[in-house]
Amino acid sequence: MEKWPIGVFTSVDAGLGVSLDFAQQTGVPTVQVHTPHKGSRSPESAKAFRALCEQAGLTVTAFFGGFEGESYADIPTVKNTVGLVPPDTRAERLIEIKEIADFSKLVGVNVLGLHLGFIPHDESDPLFGEILTATRSLCDHCRVNSQNVHLETGQESAEDLLHFIGAVGADNLFINFDPANMILYGCGEPIEALKKVGHLVRSVHCKDAKWAARPGEEWGEEVPLGEGDVNIEKYLRTLDEIGYDGPLTIEREIAHDPQRQQADIEASVKLLNSLKNTIG
Repeated sequence: MEKWPIGVFTSVDAGLGVSLDFAQQTGVPTVQVHTPHKGSRSPESAKAFRALCEQAGLTVTAFFGGFEGESYADIPTVKNTVGLVPPDTRAERLIEIKEIADFSKLVGVNVLGLHLGFIPHDESDPLFGEILTATRSLCDHCRVNSQNVHLETGQESAEDLLHFIGAVGADNLFINFDPANMILYGCGEPIEALKKVGHLVRSVHCKDAKWAARPGEEWGEEVPLGEGDVNIEKYLRTLDEIGYDGPLTIEREIAHDPQRQQADIEASVKLLNSLKNTIG
């Protein structure tokens, strides 16, 4: 595959990401896929989805897990509802994310991505050890499937994410780097963060955002690629410096406005192609 094949974040039936039809219309060769609802994760549907992607000429580079009850309404709500961190839902979600890994294996995909949620920074916090155990269990399950786990950036600083991954100690645990999330969550300047975690980056999102007035306390603002504070050209040049040559997956999270979402993604494809030609 060529250096930096462009991709988009897609959805089958779970409401996140654009449709496969639109992905095909943009002419991109790769997609990341938000996992279908539980009732759609049968071996038959995996086989049908795999055939659909092959027919469309799309390579699925990662499946991303998500769960019922998650909400990104604001930062406190994310802390209480997202990923494997919330104690009340963790056991059930750990079972489900392993099922999602098995489904993605049937599709022929060897990467499982997810947001773990807000991991405590203090190792003495009992919650830290609980998340450590859950993550090791997931990595063990995926290793049997010959799969890697990619944790998406956002809720932790680069230093805290590196510390956690080191504590897990799994050889199949890596990073899906999303520069806009560093800004949206107020967790660090994205280019400097990328340099720090670059040796573990195995997939990326191309997304842009503007800083909030009070970073870390309130959301930043997601904006079209190239119009925010990430500095997309510098982002790609930094990816080049760290030796990343994998897919550049566009994510535009405005599902409430599909026409604008599609227009922004089409503009993002043009921008990335132009920057690829410039950087080489």
